[in-house]
Amino acid sequence: MIVPMKKVSLIIMGDKKSETLKKLRKLGILHIEAVEGSGKKLEELKERVSLLEGALFSISEKKNKKIKQESIEAEKAASIAEEIVTLEDEKKLCSAEKITLSAELDRLAGWGELDPESFGSLAGKGVSLSLYEMPKSEYDNLGDGIKTLALEKTKTSVRFVLIRTGAEGEQEIVDSLKPFRFEMPETSTAEIREKLKKLDSRMQEIDGKIASFAGFADGIKKAIKACEKDIEFETYATGMASEDLSDGGKSVAYFTGYVEEENLGNLMQTAKENSWGLLVEDPTEEDNVPTKLKNNKFVSLIYPLTDFLGTVPGYFEYDISGWFLGFILIFFGIIFGDGGYGLLISAVTGALIAKSLAAKKKVPPAFLLIGLFGLSTIVWGTVTCTWFGLSPEQIPEWLQKLSVPVISNVYADKIWYPFWTNGEAGLTTAQNLQIFCFSLALVQLTVAHIKVAVRNRKSIRILGDIGSIMQLIGIFYVVLSFVVNAQVFPFGLVIGGIPVGTAALVMVIAGFVMSFVFSNYEGSIVKSILESLKNIVSVLLGVVNVFSDIVSYIRLWAVGLAGAAISATVNELASPLLGNFLFMIIAIVLLVFGHGLNMILNVLSVIVHGIRLNTLEFSSHLDMSWSGHKFKPFEEKIEN
Repeated sequence: MIVPMKKVSLIIMGDKKSETLKKLRKLGILHIEAVEGSGKKLEELKERVSLLEGALFSISEKKNKKIKQESIEAEKAASIAEEIVTLEDEKKLCSAEKITLSAELDRLAGWGELDPESFGSLAGKGVSLSLYEMPKSEYDNLGDGIKTLALEKTKTSVRFVLIRTGAEGEQEIVDSLKPFRFEMPETSTAEIREKLKKLDSRMQEIDGKIASFAGFADGIKKAIKACEKDIEFETYATGMASEDLSDGGKSVAYFTGYVEEENLGNLMQTAKENSWGLLVEDPTEEDNVPTKLKNNKFVSLIYPLTDFLGTVPGYFEYDISGWFLGFILIFFGIIFGDGGYGLLISAVTGALIAKSLAAKKKVPPAFLLIGLFGLSTIVWGTVTCTWFGLSPEQIPEWLQKLSVPVISNVYADKIWYPFWTNGEAGLTTAQNLQIFCFSLALVQLTVAHIKVAVRNRKSIRILGDIGSIMQLIGIFYVVLSFVVNAQVFPFGLVIGGIPVGTAALVMVIAGFVMSFVFSNYEGSIVKSILESLKNIVSVLLGVVNVFSDIVSYIRLWAVGLAGAAISATVNELASPLLGNFLFMIIAIVLLVFGHGLNMILNVLSVIVHGIRLNTLEFSSHLDMSWSGHKFKPFEEKIEN
């Protein structure tokens, strides 16, 4: 359920902000509305968090499970972080210089060992040398006007030394060769290599120094969380609204928050003891009320999944945790579809749970949830006789007998004749599975409208909700006729004197009328009808949407069928190799890779399709937008 909240406004003296916040943090029951803080201290705290996070990122890759973690104080953590960041900055400079020197060395590679000091020494003795590189054809046409010494010749280019002699006309030729002149390096190639060695050595030294701080990773994490708590405190302290009083230059500060209804008494008592002004109100839909969910241990197993998805219902929406868990277990089982996969999932999670119990640690809820997914898959694999993609003939007879005939692979080729068809029309196993998926749609979407009807039970709007349920039931039969088998589910079908097909159409029409008239009721039927007329296109499309929402559940059957086909294909590819010992290893690798890939694809399918049916189709019929945010009390406790 969604825990009831009260909106509270707290009024205090302006000089009591920090004192009040400390007491509220110690109390730990008030969710304070977000405010925008400011000030030098807040900026310093944010910079410290950035510094600590940068340091943690640097040592996280070097953290080893064998390294013993040391407990450190926040100030020491900050000092270590500064040193790590300084080392990282130095490493970046070394890396940049290394890139520059390496590029220079590559530029000089074709010239052998160069030393600019030697060239300078010769110049001091009157011998002026310059290096050039130019196309061979142009070099051959230089003539005898200048003196050159070729160092390297290729089919296309020539590297050479130009020796200045001061001959007449030499300067003109030299000027024309400027585009081909090779710039001398600032230092010798030997010195560049030596610098590179020193840089490599220093970078390794820096890496070793940073690695030596790996034992402080957990301490830095704690320091980050503690600093984030200080940021939260400073944000509330500086962002709190205030008003100056005309008397004595004093001021009052105030802020708004939310408290669980059951904890309101504690807050009121604390306010009374500290002479705080306290205004208590019931939240309205205009308020940004946080959401706190409270369910039993079993239903709470869905929380790891919803936390991963980041889905939080709005305070005035519905808590569908129980329904979400129930249906996602069914959807997971159908999408994975293979009891063998379920056994693997259950075995792995069973081992992880046993390991946690052996270590006397609390079993993570995620392990239990995944274990339930495994069990769900085993159940579905059992009722459909699907095990590792094997054909029914390869599955033991006792497993075949455990399956449910109308949806079992054992009877995939059989036609099932409902009693009202007199053997003239029948359903295949695939069609029975489709009917099962559409029945799930009917149940889940009907649950949604029943929940809405319960909320509107004191209003005439409930008639609109009943109309929506009637539409669902009628359109369900339409889907069976259009999508599954029109011969088995004709609109002229009569069973026991009841015109089923006609009744379905009547329910669609009557349900539409009831929904049209009463869905927007706010004290006046006329206004409700006018409101529906204003949105007539959306209202008409609503009927089409109901049809498409029901049909959308066929994705469960389709994705499960695709997964089964992949499993069978992998087995078919590997089976010829199993008879030959030399190819046995290849066959095993193929089976492990193929089935492993199929399981990964199935996980993605659950996220894309299974979760979608809960968060979109089901939620849209509840008018849920998942617009909520979590209730986070202002407290001293630091989350792990």
